[in-house]
Amino acid sequence: MPEHSAHTAAPTRITVAAAAGPYPVIIGGDTINSLGKEMDAARLGQRRILISSPRVWEFHGPRFRTIGADRTPILVEDGERYKNLNTVARVLDALVKVQADRSTVIVAIGGGVIGDLVGFSAATYLRGLPVVHVPTTLLAQVDSAIGGKTGVNHPLGKNLIGSFHAPSLVVADPIVLETLPRREFRAGLYEVIKYGVISDPTLLDRMRDSTTAIFARESDAIAPLVSASCRIKAQVVSADERESGLRRILNFGHTVGHALEAVTKYKQFRHGEAIGYGMLAALAIGVARGVTPKSLYQEVEALITQLGPLPPVADISAKEVYTAIGRDKKMVAGTLHFIAAADRGKTVELTDVSEKEIKAALKKIGLRA
Repeated sequence: MPEHSAHTAAPTRITVAAAAGPYPVIIGGDTINSLGKEMDAARLGQRRILISSPRVWEFHGPRFRTIGADRTPILVEDGERYKNLNTVARVLDALVKVQADRSTVIVAIGGGVIGDLVGFSAATYLRGLPVVHVPTTLLAQVDSAIGGKTGVNHPLGKNLIGSFHAPSLVVADPIVLETLPRREFRAGLYEVIKYGVISDPTLLDRMRDSTTAIFARESDAIAPLVSASCRIKAQVVSADERESGLRRILNFGHTVGHALEAVTKYKQFRHGEAIGYGMLAALAIGVARGVTPKSLYQEVEALITQLGPLPPVADISAKEVYTAIGRDKKMVAGTLHFIAAADRGKTVELTDVSEKEIKAALKKIGLRA
């Protein structure tokens, strides 16, 4: 495990509004070391059950020995293929076995899959236990750990089974990113691009100009990406917790991205990689519509290439992906709410995107007919 470098900057604290009450997101070095104190300050119960994956626990388990938790964590696999009701059942069985009650706090330690399925388990066990998220991937730190969306996949669609269950606390410490495989780390950067397109174009500039420092996992390069992304998501989620309007902008790139994951049975892509393709498809549709500047498509395409290659998609059928889009949870009363880019930092919602437009965009990004 890499040695923890010294950090002098004070952690960034962001408050997210939720129906159940506001909760803090704390970002910065050494925040894991103060996790127990933060939980005490939030008046969370002293019975704290940790849930993680074997791989994450192997790397980071010793960091969590001091938070007053049950000694033995519950460990479940964390790949997208395990993000299903079978894994949730394993978590619930384990909670019953250790006699978790309503004074128990669940601490989810891991990437987006762990956060989603543990959050869903916490939402359903005893009709809801408090959950604390400690995201250990860049993607989870900038996106999935915040906002209270929990859930698991169905074989026919991503995140079709779930619940809104806001966390009581989120702690994002850059130290855990040091052990993240390069591909996983890069997948998180694609999600940061999303925030640059929909809200803060300076993120695009920062990633383009600081790629070397970012991939060196330098805290001074990464922390601003995490903080800016979290602020954007916190503002959006605070205004629209249950995705009835504004929060849909966070789905930029996700319509096609989720469909790609579903048709490949969650085995071919990291989530961020699928979103990378989804953003390119959304930009292509916008350019064809005349609502997106062609220069923005070119900028994002160049940045994705600069960050690293996406997995090939030439063997994937555009027709199958289009069919999967029809099952997406973003369909409302038979209407697909599709988020396109109007410019750098601006979005537009389209509700009349045709099959022809979607298939043309899928072919442009490399899928077969």
